Amino acid sequence: MPTLYECVHRGERHFGLDSPGATTLHLYPLGDLDLQATLLAADGDVPALTEALTRGREATPVPASDVRLRPPLLPDSVGDALVGGFMATHHAKVDAAENTMPNWFFKGLGDVLKVPGETLRVPSGAVALTEEAEVVLVYLTDPSGTPRYVGHTFGNDLTDIGRFKRNNGHLSYAKLCDAGISPWLFLDAPPRHVTGHVTIERDGGPVWQGAFTTGTKAILYDVPAMISGLFAYEALLAPGRVHYVYLGADRSSFHSGFSMEGGDRIEMRFGTHDVLLTNTVAAH
Repeated sequence: MPTLYECVHRGERHFGLDSPGATTLHLYPLGDLDLQATLLAADGDVPALTEALTRGREATPVPASDVRLRPPLLPDSVGDALVGGFMATHHAKVDAAENTMPNWFFKGLGDVLKVPGETLRVPSGAVALTEEAEVVLVYLTDPSGTPRYVGHTFGNDLTDIGRFKRNNGHLSYAKLCDAGISPWLFLDAPPRHVTGHVTIERDGGPVWQGAFTTGTKAILYDVPAMISGLFAYEALLAPGRVHYVYLGADRSSFHSGFSMEGGDRIEMRFGTHDVLLTNTVAAH
């Protein structure tokens, strides 16, 4: 299954269809191409999408190290992107569904999304930080106000879990940290089974390591029902808005008693999909 990504090379915007981990990327000039409209028109037909994206364009191979990757489909106006997600969705965290759908939270607008190599900002008064490895579903809201699924990627929902544990009414504050996100948009259905590994480094060496399992199979709730329940609220459905929906995480370093600090480097590897996220935490 191809992936779609956007990047900047020599000051110009490009897109490509290479797989994560490629050392050489084959870039197509973005020019006046409307990626959102092209995705909506393809309506999930990946061969048709690929043909529409590449028709009349010639790819230029460049070293991956020479490009600056962007969050997938990130609008130029940060206010046209809404980042949010669900908490306590995984079997590992809840034994039985207490509600028909889990709590949803608002994490920020488009500027909270950080690709690998960028810094994750957290409030200076954070109580106890933790990483959260998650599947991220991406939706485009079409001109009629209907959110349309266009693919998925992977992310790190960095959270001040200490603030939430101290007062569970403060979930909204706890989530106002930047979010790591992979630039690779996978163009197929949400994955059922994802496994990976997290390493947290401090002063150049590892201080915590752990594995995680996620994907729709690991989630207690019915994911389509979660999404339809969320998008039942018209306040979210401005035409042209891009939604990044974090689906929740397995247990993390906090659950093993680890306390993260500013300056720590998080390496999050989604091994089943060859995706690597690396970000450093900084208080502001």
